Amino acid sequence: MVVYRFLLTPRWLGILALTLVASAVMVLLGNWQLERYHGRTEINEQIDAGRRMDPVPLRDVLSAPTGGSGTVGPPPAEEKTWTKVTVTGRYDPANVVLVRGRSVDRTVGFEVLTPLVLADGTAVLVDRGWIPPVRGGDATAQPDVPAVPPGDVTVAGRVRLSESGSVGVARREGRLETRRIGLEQLARELPYPVHGAYLLLDGQTPAADPLFRAVPIGYTNNWQNLGYVVQWWIFAAMTLFGYGWVARREARRLAGVEPERPIDRAAEPAPQGAA
Repeated sequence: MVVYRFLLTPRWLGILALTLVASAVMVLLGNWQLERYHGRTEINEQIDAGRRMDPVPLRDVLSAPTGGSGTVGPPPAEEKTWTKVTVTGRYDPANVVLVRGRSVDRTVGFEVLTPLVLADGTAVLVDRGWIPPVRGGDATAQPDVPAVPPGDVTVAGRVRLSESGSVGVARREGRLETRRIGLEQLARELPYPVHGAYLLLDGQTPAADPLFRAVPIGYTNNWQNLGYVVQWWIFAAMTLFGYGWVARREARRLAGVEPERPIDRAAEPAPQGAA
């Protein structure tokens, strides 16, 4: 082991420190991606469970808002996201919300949210589905939205959380329009308290207009995160292996086991005056 004493020199100790730090960072990045993998897997499992389950009453999942007009109630517990619920109320056609810039089958159109006003005077926003833009118009031209069914409507849908990010809400041509479903911003434009989650429609009685297309549910790409986990951990192992390989080669050189690289005499310039 005397031959490995060079590892205690400042130069090699510095190389070791850099190697350990780099490996530790890669392991931590792998652990972070592993956490993201588990989180996204749970979301996909919730989506599957919501698809299979029978609907439960809205109040089993979502508490009623207790504030006044323009306020939002508490959000549901995270594990209740994607739960299928049922609720009865009356659609409010005066406060339809168009969510622009939403794509289905590579066509940009609108998702249509309509407040469902319950017997207690509160409302829950229902995403009734996707519709294309006006034929011959651009993607921002407001479409003709099918009329809401009159009277009481029983809705079955899955619980969705408010979307994050900056949200601007404007009233154009008598309808509210936005890019994201931000419940707090939308609630300020509505004349009643709003529940802290919205519903993605699965079905309703009376039946929804056939113009609506179901909004596709995108599963999270959890396998991509798992691939990153393996990638970072392999990089960490390769870094440590590389340090050991270089150190062993240096030890063999110092011990005379690893021969010096031979000089290529043919590559040397010929002496001046040589024929």
